[in-house]
Amino acid sequence: MQPAAANTGPGWPASIFDPAGPYAGSITTLSWLLLAMAAGVFLVVLVALWVALFGKHRLQKRLGGTRTIWIGGIIFPVIVLSGLLVYGLSLTRNLAEPVPANAMRVRITGEMWWWRVAYLDARGQPVNIDANELHIPVGQPVVLELESSDVIHSFWVPQLSGKLDMIPGRRNILPIQADRPGTYGGQCAEYCGGPHALMGFVVIAHEPAQYHAIMAARRTPRQQVAGRGEQLFRSTGCAACHRIAGTDANGIAGPDLSHVGSRSSLGAGILPNNRGTLIGWIGDSQSIKPGNRMPAYKMLPAQDLAAIATYLEAQK
Repeated sequence: MQPAAANTGPGWPASIFDPAGPYAGSITTLSWLLLAMAAGVFLVVLVALWVALFGKHRLQKRLGGTRTIWIGGIIFPVIVLSGLLVYGLSLTRNLAEPVPANAMRVRITGEMWWWRVAYLDARGQPVNIDANELHIPVGQPVVLELESSDVIHSFWVPQLSGKLDMIPGRRNILPIQADRPGTYGGQCAEYCGGPHALMGFVVIAHEPAQYHAIMAARRTPRQQVAGRGEQLFRSTGCAACHRIAGTDANGIAGPDLSHVGSRSSLGAGILPNNRGTLIGWIGDSQSIKPGNRMPAYKMLPAQDLAAIATYLEAQK
């Protein structure tokens, strides 16, 4: 099943040929150049193959001569690849340029097989915790601090920036920016074992006023209403692995669920977020995303699963 749709079509598969910001735009230009060069090389190979098979003897002799080999096999590639290297580095230099000191900063940590998201204040301290989804304002550069808590992952949202590895024990910096509102799909781009292919990500770009309203609402303390769903959440062990702000559920082994009811997707970007998919994920996530670290709860009756899902839907 596909995650939520972007403003211009489905979020998956994300396309490098539809850049939504300046950091992705330079990569798109370079990608078109590489494709054009690949097509040119393919045509040259086809012509050379035709000459080798059906050409006149004089042409075949020249094609296999020492001079042709030196020019076509050494001199030409060195010149072309050197030029491509210089042009590529100059074209994508904006990825390495310093971003404004007041730029929004977010720390994203790769986990097996989901993403921990922490919005940071000016001192670099987390002020809002989320998972598998990032909200950003349109037209503003955002600095991502990329880390990994286990193995090497790679963060990639093709429409917003290039990809960058997340290496245990190291923090890498990646700028992104969206120039139009929308939902942009991302993916782990480095094989990390197990359900790597199902380790998606969602970036949602809002108009600045809407973005600030969303963040303000998340900072407002919520009144938790005790009920059967909340009781089951505690008694079945969910609170041992998951955190919900404003409660004593402070588990950190799994994704933060403080705002799970407002997320556009579940399971790290692989399912639309609605009551049916939420019940299915709680009951048997292993059949949806085999190998993930959440145990199946097949022992719970349907009414208990529905009660937990209702409680989680209220976490916004």
